[in-house]
Amino acid sequence: MEVDDPNDLYFKSYEDLEIHKLMLKDEPRNTAYREAIFNNKADIEGKVVLDVGAGTGILSIFCAQAGAKKVYAVEASSTYRLALDIVRENMVENIVQVIHSRIEDVTTSQIPEKVDVIVSEWMGFYLLHEGMLDTVIIARDRFLKPDGLMFPESAGIYATPCSVPSVYKYWENVNGVHMESFSRLLREQAYKKPLTEKVHPDCLLSQGEVVSWLDLKEVTKEDLNEIKFSHVAVATKESTYEGICIWFTCTFPFQKGPSSVEPVILSTEPDEPETHWKQTLICLPNSLKVEVGSPICYDLVLKRSEENSRRYTLELSMLDPDEVEHPEFCSCYMTKCILANAMLEKYERGQGDGAE
Repeated sequence: MEVDDPNDLYFKSYEDLEIHKLMLKDEPRNTAYREAIFNNKADIEGKVVLDVGAGTGILSIFCAQAGAKKVYAVEASSTYRLALDIVRENMVENIVQVIHSRIEDVTTSQIPEKVDVIVSEWMGFYLLHEGMLDTVIIARDRFLKPDGLMFPESAGIYATPCSVPSVYKYWENVNGVHMESFSRLLREQAYKKPLTEKVHPDCLLSQGEVVSWLDLKEVTKEDLNEIKFSHVAVATKESTYEGICIWFTCTFPFQKGPSSVEPVILSTEPDEPETHWKQTLICLPNSLKVEVGSPICYDLVLKRSEENSRRYTLELSMLDPDEVEHPEFCSCYMTKCILANAMLEKYERGQGDGAE
């Protein structure tokens, strides 16, 4: 039986106008890119830009408006036709050249020069879903000048334990009906397949920790095959531990100097304005009560699928706090950490007392 090419299915999915409508109505997303581009106007004026996965062409048009000399807008799906219309509608067709192709198939006659800037909105759920960063890496290695800029230039994945009332608490009373049986099936499903939904900041049980930090000028495709993260989180409130919340941030270049501004950061953290990415939730099969100071230990693995390189499996393993090494200055309530912190504090005070 002939199996559809995952890449063909991926590009086909982006012919759906509803997907582009969702992205174009994402105000934090659009604002972050526009501000980042215009804040770096001096590095874009008169320069050559490559827009990878241009979609409707909005980022290409931002660059043209910021003074780019030439913008190559590469789009593999049939959405390129819409991009052509929007480019003409904004009267920048003398600057923006829409190319209907995959980056891997672009020829030197289509892009005959190295570019000064690469701009791309490649992020998927939990950052890596859809695997489009692979394409950006290929574009970087083929077309970007050694001193060129990337928008964004770095990205981070974060995680923290959380409660998940939409899967647990809500089903305790649905208009007077207890639905634990339904909730149990929902949890089993949500444990096998992560959820995408808005998480209220009050549901987070501790500070977010960096799972992975990617420098987009240096990262390789091989670096993305598997990301492993082990963590001892410490609960900052009395609540229920019901899952792991995952989000990402992207940081854009910024001009350094007397008139420099803070770098633009696009964040999908729960306490930031909602984006179409929302947050990713891995749910536990059972709810666990935690107190202030409770250690929550887990391993998280993001692994590229062997069948479809555009997809990842997310594996969560709960660990026994007694059997894992806790970080220095761990603030959990376990005796070994309390004693270790007391000894460290005593040692530091001793150093201070002996100082001349």
